[in-house]
Amino acid sequence: MLGLSIIAGGYLLGDGLLRAQMAERSVTVRGLAEREVTADLATWTISYSARSSNLAEAQNDIDRDTEAIRAFFGELGFEAEALQPSGVNVSQYSNNMGQQTYTIRQRLQLRTTDIERAQNAVARQFDLVRRGVVLEEGSGMSFTFTRLNEIKPEMVAEATQDARASANQFAEDSGTNVGSIRSATQGYFSISARDGDAGGYGVADTPYKLVRVVTTIDFYLG
Repeated sequence: MLGLSIIAGGYLLGDGLLRAQMAERSVTVRGLAEREVTADLATWTISYSARSSNLAEAQNDIDRDTEAIRAFFGELGFEAEALQPSGVNVSQYSNNMGQQTYTIRQRLQLRTTDIERAQNAVARQFDLVRRGVVLEEGSGMSFTFTRLNEIKPEMVAEATQDARASANQFAEDSGTNVGSIRSATQGYFSISARDGDAGGYGVADTPYKLVRVVTTIDFYLG
């Protein structure tokens, strides 16, 4: 009985060591998935101002510019509801001679899902300047892709397939086989401009985006 126990114990110990060695045999690879998408939301905050020594006169100038802006977008086919006020500011300045200057700054925001029409509006924005509207710095169109959650599952699957392809190549070169996933880490999704710089300035200026995700996966090798 003692002999059988020793033999059984030795077998179990050997099997355990073999399993431990198999568990240590793995390869860590990264998988990449990229997809070109088009923005589905455009927002344009238009900042403009009027200045005068008379507050009522400055207000009249702002009202005139507001009508010009609304007429501009109406001519391009936008509904009136697409353009909404988003802020107003009145400041007063007095020089050394006691003369008052009033500056009124106002903001209107365009929000639309009609990307093509929005691009057309940006291309013709100097028409507003010709109509006497003084556009301030920060008046720019921003294009956003809001349907990321809809493509996440497919992109994660693509990144996993790409990682497995890399693992298969490694296994082939080393004379082993790829097994199941030991562990996996999903990287964050990044959205950048499709053309030009990958990030930073200009990303929001274009409706053409590049969605990217990198996953890190540890596969068992057998």
